[in-house]
Parts: sequence; C-alpha cells; structure tokens
Amino acid sequence: MRKDNIRNIAIISHVDHGKTTLVDGMLRQSGIFRANQAVADRVLDSMDLEREKGITIMAKNTTVWYDGIKINIVDTPGHADFGGEVERSLNMVDGALLLVDASEGPLPQTRFVLRKALEKRLPIILVMNKIDRADARVEEVINEVYDLFIDLDASEEQIEFPVLYTNAKRGVAYLKPGDDSEDLSHLFRAIITRIPGPEGNDEAAPQFLIANLDYDSYVGQIGIGRMINGTLEKNGTYTLCGKEGNTPGVKFTALYSFLGLKKKLEERVESGDIVAVAGVENISIGDTISSLEDPRPLPRISIDEPTVSMIYYVNNSPFAGLEGKFLTSRHLRARLEQESLKNIALRVNVLPDRADAFEVCGRGELQMAILIETMRREGFEFMVSRPSVISRKEGDRVLEPFERLYLDVPEEYVGIVTEKISIRKGRMVNLANRGHGRVNLEFIVPSRGLIGFRSHFLTDTKGAGVMNTLFEGYEPWAGAIPQRVNGALVADRVGKVTSYASLAMADRGELFVEVGTEVYGGMVIGERNRNGDLNVNIIKEKKMSNVRSSTSEATVTLRPPRILSLEQSIEFIAADELVEVTPQHIRLRKMELDQNRRLTMKRREERTGSGM
Repeated sequence: MRKDNIRNIAIISHVDHGKTTLVDGMLRQSGIFRANQAVADRVLDSMDLEREKGITIMAKNTTVWYDGIKINIVDTPGHADFGGEVERSLNMVDGALLLVDASEGPLPQTRFVLRKALEKRLPIILVMNKIDRADARVEEVINEVYDLFIDLDASEEQIEFPVLYTNAKRGVAYLKPGDDSEDLSHLFRAIITRIPGPEGNDEAAPQFLIANLDYDSYVGQIGIGRMINGTLEKNGTYTLCGKEGNTPGVKFTALYSFLGLKKKLEERVESGDIVAVAGVENISIGDTISSLEDPRPLPRISIDEPTVSMIYYVNNSPFAGLEGKFLTSRHLRARLEQESLKNIALRVNVLPDRADAFEVCGRGELQMAILIETMRREGFEFMVSRPSVISRKEGDRVLEPFERLYLDVPEEYVGIVTEKISIRKGRMVNLANRGHGRVNLEFIVPSRGLIGFRSHFLTDTKGAGVMNTLFEGYEPWAGAIPQRVNGALVADRVGKVTSYASLAMADRGELFVEVGTEVYGGMVIGERNRNGDLNVNIIKEKKMSNVRSSTSEATVTLRPPRILSLEQSIEFIAADELVEVTPQHIRLRKMELDQNRRLTMKRREERTGSGM
C-alpha cells in the first residue's frame, strides 16, 4: 500500500553547492517558523565544525508540510569521507534532489553521492542552483549531468529526470530561467508529483529500521529511522533484532515524529514515516525493532569498507594532563567506541600488545580530522599517528586502495604537478584544456601517495589549484612511495622559544612555533630545508656583555612561523612522529622523545637495512 500523504526525500550534492541553504528556504516557506522568529542561516548545520568549515558532516532530517502532504527531508553530507552518513540516509528515502552548481557543474563528490542514490534505484530531480552567478553555464552543465547519469549506468526512468532552476539564497525555484516564479512552489510540486509516496502496510508485523542515533539528556539514546511496515505504539512491547541476536520485551519511553527542526511526541506511528524512538538500551545502527511474537529483522545497512587507519595513543608527553579533562585509556576507549556506534563507517580495534593505544579505521583523512577536532573540543588529550592505508590480500597478491584524483590547475603548473604525482605512483587518465587558462587533470593514484600531498599541491600551485578525490577501488601494491623529503627541526630541551634562537634557524628551515611557545625535548618545532632530522636548542638566549646597545636587536625582523592546522599536522608528520592533541594546543613530536635512543634506533635500522 502506498502512502500518498508522505514523501521521503534526500538532498544530495557536492560540498558547497547550496543544499543546506535550499533547505533553509523550504523550512521558511512551509510556515514552520513563526513570523517573528529569529532563525540562523544554514539552520541544519547545527555542529560548530559544520558552521566553521561550511560543510555538512552529520546527516540530519527535518519535516515540512505542503498542501496537506508531509515531506521528510534528509540533508546528507557531500564529501566521500562521510559516505557512511550518505549510505544510511538513503535507506530512509524514496527519491532524491540532486543539487548542482550552475557554474561548477557535477564535481567528483557529486558522482559519489549520485552513484549511491542510483544503486538504490531512487528517482532523481535535478536542481540547477546558483543560476544567478555571472559565470553560470546552465545548458552545458545539464549536458554534463546527462553524461554523468549515462556513465553511472542509470536506468531509462532515472535519466528522464525533471530539471528545476533555483536561487537558494533568494528562495526561488523556476521551471524555466527567468519565468515569473517568486518562491519554491515549483520545487514542492515537483517533489509531490515526481517522488512516489512510501510503500507500507500498517496491518503487517512492525519493522522499524534504525539508520541514525541521537542522544537526549532527558530520555537517553534515541534511534531514528523509517517505519517500513506496521505500526508502533508507545505502550506496546516489541523485540529488538540486533547484530548478536534478538532481545524481546523492549518498551519505549517516547515515540517521536518530526515537525520542522523539532521532535513531536506521538502515541502511535505508522508505516512509511521517518520517526524516532527513545528508551531502548544497547541500540545500534542497522538494528530492527519488530513484533514481540513474530520478529522479522530487516537486512542490516551495508556500507563501503574503511580504507585508512590511525593509531590513537594516550598522551604521555611532558605536558600531559595540563589542559584536558579526559586523559586515560579508559576515557579514550569509551569515547571511540561511542563514536563507532553512531558512525558505522568507523571501526575501533584494540591493539593486542598495548593497553594505551587503539586503531581507528575510517574513510579518509578529513573524517579522522573531524573526529579528532570534536574530541579535542570535548576536553580529551591524546596523540595520533600518521594515517596508513588498509591493504588486502588475495592469494599471493597484496592489494591497496586507489583514489581517482581530480585537479583543476593553472596551465603554468601542469608540469610540476604531474611530476609530483608521478613520483607518488600516479598515472594520468585524462587531461582537458578548455582554453580559459586552467587545465583539468585526472589521475589514478594509490591512497598512500595522497597522504600529505595536499599541502605540497597548494604550495606548488601558489594556492590556485583545486583538488578532489574519489575512492576508485583496490589494485596491486604499487611499491615504495617516497613520503616527506625534508627532515624535521626537533627541540632538544624544555623551555620557551626565544627570538635569538629563532633567528638562528632562518637558514636551517621553517619554524612551526612562535616566540614564547613552551617546548620540550623531542617536540618537532619546524621543517628542515634538508633531509634528516636536526636537534636544535630553540630556547637559547643571547649572552649579556658589557658593551651592548639597548637598540641592537630592535631592527631584527623574524620570518613569521608557519602555524599548522590539525589537518596540515596530520599530513606533515612522518612514520616516527605523532600529533599531540589537547584542548588548547596541537603539537608535533617524535614517538621516541630521547634523542640518544632515536639515534640508536636509526643506526640499528640502517644496519638491518644493509644486511649487517
């Protein structure tokens, strides 16, 4: 039975093409907010990091009403590193709005999220956004979208998609550019007419698939998902069908539907709707809540495997415990396991030989950096290793993940960029020069080769290059890939950085620390301009003399240090280095702080490598 009074849709696009802004307009024009209610822009970007970075990280759902029809909207991330969010969100919907920038066209992450939607046989509505841009090229972009659908093996029904033209900032949707539309009515009507209502049988055994988790300090953990069949009642008793088996006798403390940005308490929820339940213990994404007498679990949500891993260590630096609230391995393990329950694209493994370190596997460096930054803001202190790829073994062959790398660079930088990627075992598969002074390049590169590449790429292209990646698949191991060429400047004692010592480093490399920064022995304070590490006394002061002018150092100008962000720090570190993360500081350090031990270990490795 099809529910014609409900529509469940997802909004998918590349990063920064305007989907969250479009949802703002839909919420405002559906009458969800009071006339005098103050509402922030990009209201669905509720996380601080989402607002700061301008991207959607967590999938979120909201509900609007139009002409008596309930429209459940899921705002999905546009970056492949958050593909787990995309995959589980698409399990809740019956169609999707594909949002494309009228100037930039379909970009790599558009391909990623669209492929996921087409695999689930969802009907698509193309929304051409930002048509007011001076460089908009509407007809060309529509043709590029058709090419993309054909390339992704879309069915004939999926290729026959309707096209709408929008200015999300103004909240206007056009059937044709320049018509007399003044609001998003055409968009709402297209959703109602082109996206089918959900299938559901209220008389069947209840089947509620949990696709997302939330937490409320009053009611505890909340499971969000879609009622596939049947109904749930607040006072009823049900079975939780989990990964390890069934748990009968489950009761709810609350049932919710959605209205705008808020949850609405319900006594009963029906099939086809996106709802939430509270009061169920040990609930996980992919679980099914079903009948007590005849439980019928649904297939669990399947997602792509992780490709990157990092080791999280308990902080043991000389400055450990000065800032954080959560310091121990117990705190670290509990927080990582909690994250893995909410984010099924993450996996946490306990290392058998260490109690103070945990392996975290995920989709990419950005996903890892977001988790690290979130934990840092929560008051955690810990250390993380350089990312490493997760390889597979098939028979006698070792396979590793490869990425499809898309670059948009000025013509004069094509040579240096191509050279750098070839060193990292990349092979060019496409080059397009559109005659506007910029060139589009496409490479297949081992994921290992892209670790630490972004910062070099931005330096080589003077910040004018644009880089996107997309997971391609597994191929045979590509062999050794040179990583960081230059060595590190390493502090050899504890103290404060002085301007006198910093000036002496000008011809030895580039510093990462400002004058007055507290450092300790073994802390990485800069990048050397040669290979090999150099231990330096960065706290040295100028000796006093009897003949000294009070203005002798007034004209000395220090080169400003290069302060690394968290993402840049993760990219920079070598295999024998760590990033120390605290609520107020991000420091780079050697795994082994003692310089004599580091020297001994290096000599031992050299003897082993030479066969001695």
